[in-house]
Amino acid sequence: MQWQRADGYVVDDDPARLDREFVWHWLAHESYWAQGRPREVMERAIDGSVCLGLYAPSGEQVGFCRHVTDRATFSFLSDVFVVAEHRADGVGTFMVEVAVTHPSVAGVRQQTLRTADAHGLYAKFGYRPYTTDERATWLVRFLDEQ
Repeated sequence: MQWQRADGYVVDDDPARLDREFVWHWLAHESYWAQGRPREVMERAIDGSVCLGLYAPSGEQVGFCRHVTDRATFSFLSDVFVVAEHRADGVGTFMVEVAVTHPSVAGVRQQTLRTADAHGLYAKFGYRPYTTDERATWLVRFLDEQ
């Protein structure tokens, strides 16, 4: 399934379209939360999750996120990123909006994520702080509270 903005950015949930090398490399080398994650671990994570790719108008993949979910009672939004050159004009917001309304998690009551930044972005979609540790804040979104 695809979602497209007027400016040509696309979010796609087709796992065959994902550039797995790009996703692994960015997470293992650029993120603060998955530094050093082995490629084989990322492959298993992708295979066991509902994944969304963000694509520029050129077709190049420029972002990614995934839901760890049973598709019924919980969802954990994870590994959300957009490369720096494309973090403008609400592109990340577009991807997160698609992610939190994706059919695979529609109706799932508890949706969580863990982040050390971008709290304001996630607040737009009903996420609120749940608990904090030394590295990040757990955010939670309960559908029946919206």
